[in-house]
Order: sequence, then structure tokens, then C-alpha cells
Amino acid sequence: MDESTLLQLAGPVVTIHGRVERPMSLDVAALREFESVSLEPFDLFCFTSGRFIRTVESYRGVPLRVLLDASGVRRPGSSDFKRTVFLAHGHDGYAVTFSWHELFNSPVGDRALVAYACGEKALEIDDGLPVLVSGADTVRAPRHVKRLTRIEAIVLSPPS
Repeated sequence: MDESTLLQLAGPVVTIHGRVERPMSLDVAALREFESVSLEPFDLFCFTSGRFIRTVESYRGVPLRVLLDASGVRRPGSSDFKRTVFLAHGHDGYAVTFSWHELFNSPVGDRALVAYACGEKALEIDDGLPVLVSGADTVRAPRHVKRLTRIEAIVLSPPS
């Protein structure tokens, strides 16, 4: 069997690892157990050319910061979490970043989510399940990650 067939049989899994207390691997059923939120529909435009890509119906999913909190980003006795960046990877190698401050100390965190549904239907692998989207971004395409596979928490070194 090829990788695509295996993925469709097993279903997508998002792994949260790196500088967290509780590394996690979450399938769609596990994602659905968390609180869910919806983003309003929006038009997706290419960041570089400004070309209209498509209209996206309302996404439903888990706020990214809820998943990061569940994994234990804020470690007791340490303020390192304030220097944490999150590198989110898609199945195709595409990667985007978020900072701790964006997700936990700004409106961006209210509207960044890992989506498992769009409109009135559950997303399928061919739709990009699961999709990471940053709903507060002015142009949403750069942080619109289809088939999210992992999120790595990285603590930046303090200045020397």
C-alpha cells in the first residue's frame, strides 16, 4: 500500500511535541472531544499575487491555544514559554509559525484553529483534513495549512 492509502485507512493525526510537558498525538475523534469554535466564511487570496483562490465556508474546529495548553506549554517554575514559537507543518512540508504572544496574548489566538469541518460537512483528507487556519490574519492564505501533521514548540534562546 502507498502512503496515501495508509493515511486514508488510519486517518490523519496531529502531533504536538517539542518543549511541552505532555506531547500529544490527536486523531480527528480526539480533536472533536475539545471545545469547538467556528470562523466566519472568508475569501482566500494568494499573498504574493493577490489572486482570488476561492471562498471558504465557515470552518469549525479546536482553538490552537486550547490544544497547546492541553500539551502543557506553560511549564511550572519557568517563564520560557514567553519565548516559545510554534512551527506547524503540513504533510507536504509547508510550515508556518506562531509566537506564544500571538496565540495567548492577542486576538490572533482567539481565531487560530485546527479545523475538522467546513460549512455543514466534515472535512475529508482530500479537503485537507485537518486544516490549520489563522482567522485573524489580514491575508489568510500564508497560514492556511492543509493536512496539518505536527506542531513543534521551540523555545528561543535568551539574548546573550
